[in-house]
Amino acid sequence: MTKPFDNVNQINDIQSDLLEVVSYDYKGHRKIDVKIEQPEFSSLCPMTGLPDFASIHIHYTPNQYIVELKSLKYYLLQYRNVGIFYEHLINVILDHLVCKVQPEK
Repeated sequence: MTKPFDNVNQINDIQSDLLEVVSYDYKGHRKIDVKIEQPEFSSLCPMTGLPDFASIHIHYTPNQYIVELKSLKYYLLQYRNVGIFYEHLINVILDHLVCKVQPEK
């Protein structure tokens, strides 16, 4: 019989290289804010192993790159079997996105 924690991944299992970027061709011409909402985000509670559900909101001002949306979706799907607190999770996602996208803000 499997227990809730038998198949839980660790944060080190997350592959940030799934995130892809594309050039933002309007740098210097247009300053925009990119707003992305992922309303069906899930991960696992590290205490109980039960699913946690959330809505992720990503806001940034692009510099040279924007995140490719399908790659972002695949990246976020990795968290569905990771035991992690949200306070830690949002900082990991932020670090990965900033590293790849290199936003203005």
